[in-house]
Amino acid sequence: MKLQRKNRLRTVALGAIAVSGALVLTACGSDDNGGGASGGSGSTKAAGNIKCEGKGQLLASGSSAQKNAMDLWVKNFSQACKDIQVNYKATGSGAGIQEFLQGKTAFAGSDSALKPEEVAKSKDVVKGGQGINLPLLGGPIAIGYHVPGVDNLVLDADTLAKIFDSKIEKWNDEAIKKLNPDAKLPDLKIQAFHRSDESGTTDNFTKYLKAAADKSWPYEPAKAWKAKGGQSADGSAGVSSQVKQTAGAISYFELSYATANSIKTVKLNTGASAPVEATSDNASKAISEAKIVGTGKDLALKLNYTTKADGAYPITLVTYEIAGDKGNKAETLPATKSFLTYIASEDGQSVLKELGYAPLPAEIAKKVRETVATLS
Repeated sequence: MKLQRKNRLRTVALGAIAVSGALVLTACGSDDNGGGASGGSGSTKAAGNIKCEGKGQLLASGSSAQKNAMDLWVKNFSQACKDIQVNYKATGSGAGIQEFLQGKTAFAGSDSALKPEEVAKSKDVVKGGQGINLPLLGGPIAIGYHVPGVDNLVLDADTLAKIFDSKIEKWNDEAIKKLNPDAKLPDLKIQAFHRSDESGTTDNFTKYLKAAADKSWPYEPAKAWKAKGGQSADGSAGVSSQVKQTAGAISYFELSYATANSIKTVKLNTGASAPVEATSDNASKAISEAKIVGTGKDLALKLNYTTKADGAYPITLVTYEIAGDKGNKAETLPATKSFLTYIASEDGQSVLKELGYAPLPAEIAKKVRETVATLS
């Protein structure tokens, strides 16, 4: 068993090294990048159901929420498509969008849809077209905590809002006691951590707080943290690491980070018949209520953060890959379409649940595949 595990880890590590060696390939626009030939010729049907189109190096960046999924997607895709190297950097949604709008990447990952002003700016880079939102995965934003002696913790939107706005400062506060009458809550200072970088995870978490606890959360939702007090760390990896090592800590991050770090997560009192746990299935129940609000080829979704349906976990996000509807660089387009088609496929979506993500509803995934096929 030890030998098998060592070989397996070595294989994964070698794959990661190969991917990390990828260089830069710019995305949309007309800027000259050396006149590389289009890689569309000689495409082959790879192992499994991955269709390989194009060749070369593909650079993307953005959402750290999807990093664990992207790592596996890139590994599987690279094994099938030997002529394409995908390099995704989990820089955070805000940074990813900015790099896309500067023409530095083939696509961006973001946990929030493009704002109107970002769509307008994208027209300067995507010549003759614009950036569009393609939902590729969903999942719960878990509330991870580290309170010694407390293995089960229930909170509601109002209490969470006050914790993250420094209005509730001790774990044995009466509001928390009321929600957890059987827990032995310590007289311990709450250490609330938020993201230091601009983050779609922050945007979605604060959308939930604003929608479900408007009276206790006076701030408008945004990628940048606006509340007073608390401590910060960079990326989902940063805040989850702080929770793991800091007694009294609490923060928000994707379920996959809680699972990977063995961090306990809060159950939410939503008004349903029972508190709701952060799981992929429970997130899927909430995401199934999402509506497409984008127009044309844009598939931006509106989530329901105030659902009270039994078993529906409302603090969810949908991560988008942002690409140009038309006007993409010819030399990057085949590889971009090939990779996005794979991750929107049944094969690509089927690996998400084991990582703590929620696959897209089938009808939305189908629309994404149809839209990717029309990118030009």
